[in-house]
Amino acid sequence: MRSRLPLLAIFPVTVLTIVLATPFVLGDHPVRWESGSALPRIVKDGSKDSTTPADDSSGTTPSSSAASSAADTLKVAKPWKAGMAQWGVQLYWEEEKKKRSGTFIEDQARKHAKYLIGLGANSVSLSFPFFTEGITSDELSAESKTPSPERLQRVLKVFEDAGFRTTLRPIMDEASLDPPTGWRGNIEPASRSAWFASYKKFLTPYLEVAEEEKANTFVIGTELNSLEGDAGWDALVASAEKTFSGEVAYDANWDNYVSGRINMPVSHLGVDAYFPVKVADTAPVETLVEGWNDWLDKKATGPLPNLTIAEAGIGAMTRAYHAPGDFYTKRAVNPQVQANWYKAVCQVVQERQMQGLYWWSIWFDDDPNTPPDDKVASRLDFAGRPQTEKAVKACFTSDYAGPGTTAQ
Repeated sequence: MRSRLPLLAIFPVTVLTIVLATPFVLGDHPVRWESGSALPRIVKDGSKDSTTPADDSSGTTPSSSAASSAADTLKVAKPWKAGMAQWGVQLYWEEEKKKRSGTFIEDQARKHAKYLIGLGANSVSLSFPFFTEGITSDELSAESKTPSPERLQRVLKVFEDAGFRTTLRPIMDEASLDPPTGWRGNIEPASRSAWFASYKKFLTPYLEVAEEEKANTFVIGTELNSLEGDAGWDALVASAEKTFSGEVAYDANWDNYVSGRINMPVSHLGVDAYFPVKVADTAPVETLVEGWNDWLDKKATGPLPNLTIAEAGIGAMTRAYHAPGDFYTKRAVNPQVQANWYKAVCQVVQERQMQGLYWWSIWFDDDPNTPPDDKVASRLDFAGRPQTEKAVKACFTSDYAGPGTTAQ
């Protein structure tokens, strides 16, 4: 039986106003565009077959600064099992070249798998865009930048064969929503029933792929603040569960997580955490940990064994602590700011005994072994930044086993 996720918080009006306004002003929902909760009902053990698609590329894959010789086998060292911490990355796939072959995308998937294995990851979430025509539109669709179910399946299989815990995560693109004031969290479809019907039509082929490849989780919605609690979710989730036997989840935005009531008929809740911590760039990790705990305590104190940090990240730039999800701005590069934030997040996840975390993000078409070009790249990019990679690897290879255990 599905469990509801009633998450309540009482906030002073002044603080609530600031929290709710921040995402629209600072950009707390960082999908790059170019122009506690109820216990999980279904958890798989992560066992996979070992068949890997043949690599017919004549090129070679650069070795990662974070990778070890163990990565050459393209097998996760310690595959995820039920109860283990999820240490993962959001791999964002926006189709950039229509004619790129299946071989190309499989090679890219192997390159990313090798890189993530070198970091010690055991999980990966494949995020991909779908589109709407505007704030009031009730039509949702795949467009040229949306990977087809068939192509997504080929990539998913690479990660499954390598032993990763896998998640599929469609996320609404915001280019048509007049960001940053308009975003996926404040859409108001003219007809909600039509919106849910359109969404079901879009999702079903991807749910079928998730079931065929035995993915662990399918995220039915991400950061859709204005639609949370709508009765339309009941039928949509029920339909999804008939198609997909894994865990159906929802990822809430950080503002609603602490200030609102998340009422969704899903098995698991994640949170995209980009709240501000108003400290100087020189703040030590301990101060950042305090900032995280202060924020989490607004919802609940103590361990949070049913919560996953579905997105965490920050720009490698000055003053990023004041707006961790600000991907519109490119201030002076400061790798230490990013690295310290990553260290703090990992420490909080372990001390609060959460289910795990996923870093935002790596762009699917990028080479994760190449340092980002800071003239054009998002400051949130972490692959190729040695200080941050070191922090990620230390986190993913820590002694924390999972919820209910004690961080070492």
